[in-house]
Amino acid sequence: MHRQRREMALLLPLVLLSICCISAAVPQAESENKTILTKSGGDEPSSVLNQQQNFVPDINTVLRDISVQLAKQEVEMKHLQRQNEEQSTKLKELELQKSELEKLQEQHKQQHLQLQQQQQQQQQQQQQLQQQLQQQQQQIKMSQVAFSASLRTSGSGYTGPFNTNANLIFKNVFENIGNAYNPQTGIFTAPVRGVYHFEFYIHGLYAYPSGAWVMKNEQRICATYDSTSSGRTAASNGVTLLLEVGDVVFLRLWVNTALYDDDFHYNTFSGHMLFTM
Repeated sequence: MHRQRREMALLLPLVLLSICCISAAVPQAESENKTILTKSGGDEPSSVLNQQQNFVPDINTVLRDISVQLAKQEVEMKHLQRQNEEQSTKLKELELQKSELEKLQEQHKQQHLQLQQQQQQQQQQQQQLQQQLQQQQQQIKMSQVAFSASLRTSGSGYTGPFNTNANLIFKNVFENIGNAYNPQTGIFTAPVRGVYHFEFYIHGLYAYPSGAWVMKNEQRICATYDSTSSGRTAASNGVTLLLEVGDVVFLRLWVNTALYDDDFHYNTFSGHMLFTM
């Protein structure tokens, strides 16, 4: 299209120049004819006159052809202009569509980034929830603490007397939920910070008095004692304590006292958690 326009732009000056030359040639030819006729005195041959007469119609024909060509070219130019305008309009529409598509792509990109961020946040929240759930489950598991044990696993006999205070080891375990009680040492170790309740029962015979302390770490908390000149002795006590993680609780036999036990398991040490803190 641009090539045709350039060709028409180059052709138009040539056409105009041709018209000007022809227009200038017609009067000159007529003037020369008149001069020749004057000089010849009217004796010019008929062939010369015929040629002069045919010259003017040929010029008119050429002018008409040129006019027709110019009209066609003008129509073509207008058609090309319309096409150019239509293409320009389409190009603008395409550019607008391209701009809108780019905006949509940017929006989709932002939405995709937002979705990724939301997914990451959800994953983090899920991980946090899982951790919290595991912690709660662990706390629940650790809060399920209870134990109960007696002195002897079998047989009968005395424990004590000793010439010094001695820790009592309750070897026969009835229950040890949470495994906070150690039957090898007789020591209960607090697995979590919380409130715990402990009870103990001691039993003896008339030969020796019976006495024991409840110890928290190395601190004496409470005690029980009994003695008789005949028959059996029996005493009990209980206490509720706030324990930190790692605090220990155990029973300590008084110096020069003794406990008697057999398969009836008279002497027991028990404890359980009430609630965490």
